[in-house]
Amino acid sequence: MSMEHDYFGLVGDYWSEDVEYGDQRVEVVLDADADTVARTALDVAATLVGEIELVDDELRSAFVTQLDSSSSPVMRFLATVLDPGLEQSEEVEAAIGRDSGDRQIDALRSMSLLGVDLRPDADEPGDAFAEFEYGLAPEDTDERLVASIDLEREIVDVRFEG
Repeated sequence: MSMEHDYFGLVGDYWSEDVEYGDQRVEVVLDADADTVARTALDVAATLVGEIELVDDELRSAFVTQLDSSSSPVMRFLATVLDPGLEQSEEVEAAIGRDSGDRQIDALRSMSLLGVDLRPDADEPGDAFAEFEYGLAPEDTDERLVASIDLEREIVDVRFEG
């Protein structure tokens, strides 16, 4: 069975759209089963699409707070992509578009938001309602930093994939 939503249209099939954000295009994907998703969760997901820039800023600020812990996913991501021995180190350096004197902060601010995966059927506090995937020099590196937020935009998970 499918459901019609004002923003997403027919829910129950795969929905994807490229959203213009700053100087980049971000692929937003909605994966929902019409039988298990609530209309209110779809409304929250639609609002989230319109506020990607705000959520992105909030997540990047949260990443900065993880710089204090050497075992955090953010630090493991940065240690990998900023390693001068990395085969793609020149591409990574070229992707860092800022030079504030703090290389880690500059790298976090220079990451590309690659995609947002919306899961409106995960609508309980603590569930991964949306995942934001980031990369630095994503055309040249496979390392990703992924942050999951719940329906209330609280971070429920940050992981390094690489």
